[in-house]
Amino acid sequence: MRNIRLSHVAGLPSVGGMTTVAFLGLGHMGAPMAARLVAAGHKVTVWNRTRAKAEALAGADVAATPAAAAAGAEVVITMLTGPDAVEAVVLGESGAASTIRPGAVLVEMSTIGPTAAAALAGRLPDGVGLVDAPVGGSTGMAERGELTILTGGTDRDVEAALPVLEALGKVLRCGGPGRGAAAKLVAISAMVTGVTLLGELRAVGAELGLPTELAERLLAAGPMSIFVERAKGTGGHYAAELAAKDLGLTVEHAPAPLVEAALGRIRAALPRVSGRDLSVLAETPN
Repeated sequence: MRNIRLSHVAGLPSVGGMTTVAFLGLGHMGAPMAARLVAAGHKVTVWNRTRAKAEALAGADVAATPAAAAAGAEVVITMLTGPDAVEAVVLGESGAASTIRPGAVLVEMSTIGPTAAAALAGRLPDGVGLVDAPVGGSTGMAERGELTILTGGTDRDVEAALPVLEALGKVLRCGGPGRGAAAKLVAISAMVTGVTLLGELRAVGAELGLPTELAERLLAAGPMSIFVERAKGTGGHYAAELAAKDLGLTVEHAPAPLVEAALGRIRAALPRVSGRDLSVLAETPN
């Protein structure tokens, strides 16, 4: 006899510890995250704008549209490039909102900021919850299930998503709706601004005639050490244009002169560094 349990999501039964998940967006982070959910025993249906990436994910069903992926899912996850992509995939033609069932939860894991998260929540069908749950960590951490997941939402909605989120990493509850999205802007702005400053400090050392090795030792031994470590890391791919997008979201939400200065330097560098990882900002004069 099958072990039937009630899902954390009211009205949607699960078998054993399995949750029915729709995963929308299989980029550098989304693909290993979806693979983790398959490995954890969840029933995963995936959609990606480039279908070949979806078909490459072993153990998952492939849907032709976000609506088809979301139909019948207990948890629908979006992992996309930004607010415009999320709106199109969730609310656009053949979007997930057209089929997501009352009682299900949409877990928005992209970096879109609290304003866009609130707008999204207000346009979902009645009875559908929203958890804003952007992540911190590299692609390697996504593969190992070691991400930090910053959640915002009602207790009921976050609890509903926990069986899925805990397969991806450590869940850090940040408060009510929108607080996960806000926490991500604070955290990512610190990292991007710091790595950008590292590039500037390296240039200052060179201009002052400081031996490169000595400058590196000084920076690695002081408060910039975390940014030196990120710049040298090889397990991540966070494109410079996405860094600019995320800093842009921060300055839209709050006055942040230093973040705005870093944003200006990144935008000026984009013609030379587009598509490259954030670490390029630490080694390329801006």
